[in-house]
Amino acid sequence: MTSNAPGGGRILGSLRSADGAGVVRIEDRYDTDINDLWSALTDPGRLARWYGQVEGDLRPGGQFRLYVKDADSDATGRVEACEPPRRLLVTTRETDESYLRGKGVPPYDEALEVTLAADDDQTILVIEVRGMPLDAVAFYGAGWQIHAENLASCLAGRERGDTEARWDQLVPAYQALAADIR
Repeated sequence: MTSNAPGGGRILGSLRSADGAGVVRIEDRYDTDINDLWSALTDPGRLARWYGQVEGDLRPGGQFRLYVKDADSDATGRVEACEPPRRLLVTTRETDESYLRGKGVPPYDEALEVTLAADDDQTILVIEVRGMPLDAVAFYGAGWQIHAENLASCLAGRERGDTEARWDQLVPAYQALAADIR
């Protein structure tokens, strides 16, 4: 889903609830082939350029640690499914120490599913994140859109954008999307 945001720019996401928790779905098209995009999502060195530092066992069933600099957030996770180059499913949970130093919501179990589909010389990426508190789903929507935009910048060889400025632009649009979610 792509729509226009107040103040310009595209909205890549949609928001909903499932089982009383928030769900963020981000979809975008990238000017690269499916194998290159898969590498940007799963290679720790490339992942660190646009999202966060990951270390650990990245095979199915493996445990890992993740640090997302933009959010100053540490999490632990597990690889639930890995089907190169089409699907990745991980579960994560922010550490108690990270939560205590931050301003976010109490730690919760999050499921992150990524699917890729080749479309000629481009690739369609869908990120679905499930499990966040409903009262915070708009903020997670804005954050995940920023991550998707950072990925596009890195793939194109550009610097990442100004996260704070983009956050200020996106949050009102995602708050409007979240207004009717129950």
